[in-house]
Amino acid sequence: MTNTADVQSLPPLEQRLADFPWDQIVTYRERASRHPGGMVNLSMGSPVDPTPDFIRRALSDASNAPGYPTTIGQPALREAIAEWFVRRAGAPEVTADHVLPLIGTKELLAWLPTLLEVPASSAVAVPALAYPSYVAAISIAGAQIIFEDHPVAIDPSLDVRICYINHPNNPTGVVTTVDELRAIVQWARERNVVVVSDECYSEFGWTKQPHTILHPDVCGGDFTNLLAVNSLSKRSNMAGYRSGFFAGDQALVSRLLNIRKHLGVVMPTPIQAATIAALGDDAHVDTQRAIYRARRDKLTDALRGAGWHVPDCEGGLYLWIDKPGETAWESVAVLADLGILATPGDFYGPAGAGHVRVALTASDANVDDAVERLYRFSTTASSNWKDVTP
Repeated sequence: MTNTADVQSLPPLEQRLADFPWDQIVTYRERASRHPGGMVNLSMGSPVDPTPDFIRRALSDASNAPGYPTTIGQPALREAIAEWFVRRAGAPEVTADHVLPLIGTKELLAWLPTLLEVPASSAVAVPALAYPSYVAAISIAGAQIIFEDHPVAIDPSLDVRICYINHPNNPTGVVTTVDELRAIVQWARERNVVVVSDECYSEFGWTKQPHTILHPDVCGGDFTNLLAVNSLSKRSNMAGYRSGFFAGDQALVSRLLNIRKHLGVVMPTPIQAATIAALGDDAHVDTQRAIYRARRDKLTDALRGAGWHVPDCEGGLYLWIDKPGETAWESVAVLADLGILATPGDFYGPAGAGHVRVALTASDANVDDAVERLYRFSTTASSNWKDVTP
């Protein structure tokens, strides 16, 4: 599916960008907030559990930072990122020369087509169900959009410059297999396409083990045209720190480093210190994984009991649910009247119609509350509840 906008005369940027998705559920937020027990917000993947104390201490200890940091980051930071790829992601060829820090991953994902100068006559591919920032990135650059889960199936006549992939996928939780990743890399090499692999949920594989695109079984140690993007927001509860990083093709890293220097895109010194500490510790991630797994299991059982179809979540922090005969917005309305705020699948592309995304990022107490409401609904409420008027 390709955006066929007139590439000769692009409309102004504000017209190319869709409304910010979460602004569209304000009325449902208000509706959920009217529940006597209060709202349980399962609409966004924003962590709620505390940032570990040792990370906060590292931030505090580095707070005396009067000088400007560098865009490339401290050597210790780049070494920590590279060591994480080797130790945790199984990519032994990654070195400090292959990595750069980010002010959260979204700033790279949203600006990459512009920074790599994708022309309006060319295309960028995104999954059929995708994080909305990928589409926004293409709109900002003015390029054409291709929705395709399997990029190897894209029409060879199309000039594709960048391909975004995301696994574990937001919103579906699907984990791309090694064979599928290898096929994407082979396709990209044949067509000289840059593959941007958004791997920010890689620490949370449930029924399948996620692999970085830089894993030797995927790319054979050749990083040409490959970028792996990751975040500390989920693994370390550091969303408020805006700490991320990417690694891959050294030529691309160098090119982006030079551009970022001119733009002044720099990770603050205290955040660098906190990132080094977080990347060096696996125990807190394992603890957080156990917390999310328990929430996943509870919500899956409760939603199934209340009549929703809930496929097994292979990885990540979301359940992708649907109910036969019910639209996404109808399901959102039903949940809102239970005091539960969720996200309509339409936000993630046309293929999301009829589905709802439920996040696992609520406190244990709130998840237990939502579970109780769902079980009560399953025994007392009509499954034909269709009042969707905000």
